[in-house]
Amino acid sequence: MSILDTPEEVDTFWKGCQEQLGLATNPQRFAVQTLKALLFQVECEHVVLSMERKSGWDTLLSADTHHYAVGLLAREMRHVSPMWCCSITDGLLELLSQGMSDWELPAMAFLVEFLQFPDFDEWGDSILEMMARQLQSESREMRRLALRGLMVLSRDPSMNKRMSGLCGSLVALLRDADEDVIEMTLVVLTFLLLHGGLAIPSPIALQLAGALWPLLDNDNRYLQLKSIRLFQEMLKLAKGEKALKVLVSKSLLPLFFHCHDENAHVAEASRETLLSAVSFLKRRDLEHLVSTDHMWSFAECLLAKDRRRAAEHLRQALPYLQSPQERLREVAVRFIGLAGRFVREKQREFQLMCRVLQNMANDTSPAISCLALQTLYIVMGVQSMPSSRLQQLRDQFRRLWKSRPSLFRGGRLSCWSALGS
Repeated sequence: MSILDTPEEVDTFWKGCQEQLGLATNPQRFAVQTLKALLFQVECEHVVLSMERKSGWDTLLSADTHHYAVGLLAREMRHVSPMWCCSITDGLLELLSQGMSDWELPAMAFLVEFLQFPDFDEWGDSILEMMARQLQSESREMRRLALRGLMVLSRDPSMNKRMSGLCGSLVALLRDADEDVIEMTLVVLTFLLLHGGLAIPSPIALQLAGALWPLLDNDNRYLQLKSIRLFQEMLKLAKGEKALKVLVSKSLLPLFFHCHDENAHVAEASRETLLSAVSFLKRRDLEHLVSTDHMWSFAECLLAKDRRRAAEHLRQALPYLQSPQERLREVAVRFIGLAGRFVREKQREFQLMCRVLQNMANDTSPAISCLALQTLYIVMGVQSMPSSRLQQLRDQFRRLWKSRPSLFRGGRLSCWSALGS
């Protein structure tokens, strides 16, 4: 099971065997030969040959790939005999309960494959207890294996409800640095919420919302989409505690932006989740605007109804100016211009807004450059800026207009005729 370290007594015994019998191979390779011989003895030649075809035996001898090969061997063996599955499962659980570090990873790899075998009720509690411990392992591979096992178990109705005690540990893994760990955690949590009929305790819901909020903007499309959908399911099951409402309120703007996402699946999921979020917050005014697809009226209402948070919304929109999606950058510029109406009296925020709009005049997209200059001209004009600064903006805008007349003739931008005079 382990090739990382050979116990001293085994090493001594093996050296004696080599001296007496002239064995040239190392003990791990001899163990593989012995395993093959045993499989042939019990008429499981197809297991040996299948492992050969998949280069499983060689993979078994490498420390880096050892546990993958153990999993492959388990997949081949689980079809042979239910009696074997039961006997080996008992042995593996005993090994894992002893915390033998050299054996834990391959033992878990073998056990996870056997979880595909039906009727595991007999070991259900022991397996879940062991999985809970391994979810907190420092080994990334061990965390992955534990999550793979939970993905299998969560599909079993008899196990599903028994997994509710793992929600806290699972939520903690959403902050893991490993995207594979996050992805599998999202799958397990989504399955538990959708099919487990779990009521989410307020502390867990609060932790879940806090962990999902950053993932709404994740660059990995799959993780982003799964996070948005899980956020929606959480809103259906959670209670409207004050602290949770604060986090849900912070999610409104990211969801609004991703309603304009170039990925149709992300845009649709964001709109549905935004509708669930405003319903959770009991904001009937916003709920009506989202349901009727008046998204810019939604943005204006969001800013107007809570002017105290206009500066916060402005800052929350800034990262979208750096989005690789031109559409999201455009929406961010428009939103910042809209927010400018509500931060006129706040000198610090107003200066920040002018600075970022001026920077966006250098955007790679001429359409966004023009929109940023137009927006900056309007907000500075409203603030009665020095005429020299406004003239500078007019000249900058005119140069862009002359270099890209198609932007205006095509109707992509609506700019005042006074700017061209």
